[in-house]
Amino acid sequence: MIVEAITLISTANAAIGAVKELIGNGRDLMDCGKELGQYFDAKSEIQKQANPSGSGSDLEAFFALEKLKQQEQELKEMMIYSGRGGMWTDWLNFQAEQKRKRDEAAKQTRIDKIKKQQKIKEALVIGVVVVTALVGLGAIIALFVWLAQSKR
Repeated sequence: MIVEAITLISTANAAIGAVKELIGNGRDLMDCGKELGQYFDAKSEIQKQANPSGSGSDLEAFFALEKLKQQEQELKEMMIYSGRGGMWTDWLNFQAEQKRKRDEAAKQTRIDKIKKQQKIKEALVIGVVVVTALVGLGAIIALFVWLAQSKR
């Protein structure tokens, strides 16, 4: 957890640093899509790891999330002062929509996995029933053959 958290925080730091540098060099915030994507992917992963069901210490998760809050505040200021009016609010709405989509996709993945497991179970049950029926049919045929031969 520690190494992965450090890597994720480093990725987030590098992405925010790149955004600051690009804006400092006169680039528009909208030109920083790749870097912002890297930042928010790292943020999402850190938040997953900070989930109470995840592993790692609570202190590590707390400090990682605090660092993200600081970076997000810097990003907010960049969007307010370097972007267009209302960009921060639009960004928050976009993030919420993307999270909803990711959650729906994860839920659908779980549902698909459960359905696949059910189909496998059904196929196994059908296979066992068919094999049992064939063995039973074979035993009945063998019994009739044995009876027919023993009457001779």
